[in-house]
Amino acid sequence: MKMYYDEKLNDYIIDAGTPNYKVTEVQANDDYTLLLTFVTGERKIFDFKPLLEEYPFQPLKNKRLFKKAFICCGIAWNDEIDIDSEYLYENGVLVE
Repeated sequence: MKMYYDEKLNDYIIDAGTPNYKVTEVQANDDYTLLLTFVTGERKIFDFKPLLEEYPFQPLKNKRLFKKAFICCGIAWNDEIDIDSEYLYENGVLVE
């Protein structure tokens, strides 16, 4: 852990380190999978199909929307639909 001063916030910040589940790259595929690269360099595939019937993910059945995945705190598609990167990390399948 390290502490530093953030001039924009005018406050001290404690940095506990970068979690393993931080996503650095995402690729949304036609088969409703996400190819994810994490800060550790690990690459995982997450199959999104089982979640497409659950709230709030039903609109992602539209492939055009699904393919617009982007990185924020996790992975998001718009202001209403996102998923936590820790969940993706824990439930993704490692790509060899």
